[in-house]
Amino acid sequence: MATFLYKLGRLAFRRRHFVALIWVALLTLAGVGAASAPSAGSTSFSIPGTEAQKAFDLLEQRFPGSSADGGTARVVFKAPEGEKMTDAANKATVEKTVKELSDGSEVVSVADPYQAHAVSKNGTIAYASVRYEVPGMELKDASRDALEDAGQQARDAGLTVEIGGDALQTTPEAAASEVIGLAVAAVVLVITFGSLVAAGLPLLTALIGVGIGVSVITALANALDLGSTTSTLAMMIGLAVGIDYALFIVSRYRAELAEGRDREEAVGRATGTAGSAVVFAGLTVVIALAGLAVVDVPMLTKMGLAAAGTVVIAVLIALTMVPALLGYAGRKVKPAGEKGKLLGGRKKSAADKAASGNAAPAKPNMGTRWASFVVRRPVAVLLLGVVGLGAAALPATSLELGLPDDGSQPTSTTQRRAYDLLSEGFGPGFNGPLMVVVDAKASDAPKNVVNDVTSEIKGLKDVVTVTPATYNKAGDTATITVIPDSKPSSGSTEDLVHSIREAGAEIKSDTDASVLVTGTTAMNIDFSQKLNDALVPYLILVVGLAFLLLILVFRSILVPLKAALGFLLSVLAALGAVVAVFQWGWLASLFGVEETGPVMSMMPIFMVGVVFGLAMDYEVFLVTRMREAYVHGEKPSQAVVTGFRHSARVVVAAALIMIAVFAGFIGASESMVKMIGFGLAIAVLFDAFVVRMAIVPAVLALLGKKAWWLPKWLDRALPNVDVEGESLRTEAETGKDTDADEDRALARV
Repeated sequence: MATFLYKLGRLAFRRRHFVALIWVALLTLAGVGAASAPSAGSTSFSIPGTEAQKAFDLLEQRFPGSSADGGTARVVFKAPEGEKMTDAANKATVEKTVKELSDGSEVVSVADPYQAHAVSKNGTIAYASVRYEVPGMELKDASRDALEDAGQQARDAGLTVEIGGDALQTTPEAAASEVIGLAVAAVVLVITFGSLVAAGLPLLTALIGVGIGVSVITALANALDLGSTTSTLAMMIGLAVGIDYALFIVSRYRAELAEGRDREEAVGRATGTAGSAVVFAGLTVVIALAGLAVVDVPMLTKMGLAAAGTVVIAVLIALTMVPALLGYAGRKVKPAGEKGKLLGGRKKSAADKAASGNAAPAKPNMGTRWASFVVRRPVAVLLLGVVGLGAAALPATSLELGLPDDGSQPTSTTQRRAYDLLSEGFGPGFNGPLMVVVDAKASDAPKNVVNDVTSEIKGLKDVVTVTPATYNKAGDTATITVIPDSKPSSGSTEDLVHSIREAGAEIKSDTDASVLVTGTTAMNIDFSQKLNDALVPYLILVVGLAFLLLILVFRSILVPLKAALGFLLSVLAALGAVVAVFQWGWLASLFGVEETGPVMSMMPIFMVGVVFGLAMDYEVFLVTRMREAYVHGEKPSQAVVTGFRHSARVVVAAALIMIAVFAGFIGASESMVKMIGFGLAIAVLFDAFVVRMAIVPAVLALLGKKAWWLPKWLDRALPNVDVEGESLRTEAETGKDTDADEDRALARV
């Protein structure tokens, strides 16, 4: 592989006009496609194989035209102090609001609070339910404006009015902090390279890659039913890995220049060595993201595949466009150890000092000093790192999973205030009603079965209200609304769902009628359970495939095993931090978390996938340099120090850049994006600075030569991918001319 990538890098350097033209053309085509594509509608949320989804599908069949997936709104009214909603003036205001809402072109129905018994017992709070024929995200602006205007008119009449439901849901706007994250990344790059041009290359190529990836996602969003979160995730991952992959190649290029090689040769060697590491690091990320398909939740599968596609683009750009831009940059990208004119001018290298008779021993850099310290005290460093991450992981033992609802929104939003008013007037469970669907088609007496189900549910614990059944036209299927006593995200509500299902199983055995529980709350419960059930198989698949890949890269058993165990430590510690901030509320105000609650259901499996791929990035970049030194004859402990001398600075920079990019999404308005941004940022912090920078060198120092042991039979069976670039050194020593083959590489790319 190193030889092929070496030829590819030199080819891209020489044919840089052609390579740049290809990528600019792709960016233009993707941009045009995104601009001309129809706007995406709402993302369908389905959980195949769950009871809640089966009930939802049954409703679509038995209640045709009911717009089961249509948007909803609850207009909540509260009377002024000392008045009641049943007072004549207040009642007239509500009835006028209901009439105005009913005139909407997309409105299916509006339930009058006084006819639907939607007035609280103390008479101070009432609500009108509005149903639309299209999903909330697809509502026209005119419908949303009409909803808000009707509420405002009721406010002007003296009532407190808040609006809940998904009718006001809109695509979240990008946060300014995302731009700040990019700015921090730019500063880190300038400090790392000491050159504005060298720092600008990774940013430019990453933005081009993300631009292509997100534009393609936008162009296909309507056809493939991709939501806004899909492009946000692709942008988040694409920016981070795109900058990092380009960073490693540019850094290796500068190191090759410092060794006296001409620019074309330096580009080829950088692409052959660091580029090989980029390929395998990218593969681990792609495996982790594409592996989300095993969860069998279409939304997660699409998010994973879209982000994986963006990573593939980032790898291809790093291998082709970065060498091409290095060709354009010419002497503006200095060898390692030199600075650009804007940052202090050119430093004298050791060779310059020797020529002038002032040569002095080079001072060990920070990476060398740190690695030497770890090699001298591996046990202490290992214990400190493991105990520290273990302590950070402790809150994860209290992990509670759920999905965000209006109760998790900031108190400044009307959706949250409507949620609180409904809880005040009707109880906390009113915000999470359960819909029980009774399929009595196979029963001889459908109505008797429905009555039995209703009576059985009324006798269950934690039930406040059971509404009368609503039948379909055939009279063989009914829906019953159950109001729990507890809030939607509570354990008591989850227990109630299971109790109804257990009672339904007994009824089915007696009458052949099916009792299914659905609704948003039941959907969330089933979603969480499905993710929990998929976590272990997903871990086995992703870690197993990556383990095999790393055996191929490192030609070792213990190094990949250590990498996987270190990842588990960092992801558990990151989950602990997420629980502490978003569930317990520690430092919540610092991160803009206004409301604590259960951790998003998909967070554990999502973090496992993404963090594993990113963690393996650092493992590959750092340890391949150690492996390279070991293969070239250094002792194991010295190889660890050598690896840090060459890679520590750039790995630290890469980690800081990833943290900055991910942290930029903490300022997002959507709680899901905010939690993902925080979780990934803290996971990278733990993995890069504790696991890869401390635990990894400590373990390798303790293992010595055993770290690089591989059974002979397996060594013979595995193909030699040559990540260390040994073939390049051999060719240089034998004087082999590779130029004749380079033009053929273009056809193979």
